[in-house]
Amino acid sequence: MKEKIELVATDLDGTLLRNDKSISSEDLEMLKHLGEQKIVRVLATGRNFRKVREVIHENVPVDYVAFSSGAGIYDFQNRELIYYQNIENNNANVIIRHLLQHDLNFYLFRAIPENHKCWYHKGNKKCEEFERYFIIHRDYTELLPETGKIEIDACQFLIIFENETEFKEFELELKKEIRDIKIVRASSPLDTGYVWMEIFHSSVSKGNAVKYICDQKNIKVENTLSIGNDYNDTDLLDLTPFSYLTGNGPLDLKLKYREAPSNENNAFSVSIKNHLL
Repeated sequence: MKEKIELVATDLDGTLLRNDKSISSEDLEMLKHLGEQKIVRVLATGRNFRKVREVIHENVPVDYVAFSSGAGIYDFQNRELIYYQNIENNNANVIIRHLLQHDLNFYLFRAIPENHKCWYHKGNKKCEEFERYFIIHRDYTELLPETGKIEIDACQFLIIFENETEFKEFELELKKEIRDIKIVRASSPLDTGYVWMEIFHSSVSKGNAVKYICDQKNIKVENTLSIGNDYNDTDLLDLTPFSYLTGNGPLDLKLKYREAPSNENNAFSVSIKNHLL
């Protein structure tokens, strides 16, 4: 007997989106079919909402978008921001102090709903990944104030490391000295081998965002399914009882979750077909 699925959540880049940032006709049809079956459709992505709209247009059949790794939730049907969680100003400044002490390259994104805009700091050690990101987003960036402090809340930090060792060393330092933050590891979406560290308020995760939607819609978590492709999806995949990792995901995660095809081969629709009544 098939399980009763009431909500399906999917990551975007490397999961629902193909490498050219399009959605296959098969996956679009599955989104429509889920809607016809009254199954809630959630996009759970690390993109901010402005960048979501670059690839997801108004006619794409989804119900909610959990953007910025769950820091914000947008009701796509009613065109309404229904939830957000930023980092408090004081905590943000403590993190900034640590980053400046290490002279790290980083971006600090403004509070939702303006979190497509950001401050930046360039350390003395040049980072090609940092420069590539800057070129893409330069219209929305400004230098971190000379004081090294901000006067308002912020949504998230993005720090770019050359390797896993540097990431883990700095992660350990932050966890020892700063509370009420969530540190997320992500592979570079630019496919360059760099390791990205994202820092949010401690309550932020894709999994928590989906749990919030479940509570709003009176859906039991045991009736949910998710699909992702990277480390920043693990909070989501650990929440849902039916969890799939795409074929293009990291090898070490493939041991933990159900196997799906790659994002180029309709991972979204193929996975869901296993569970439809």
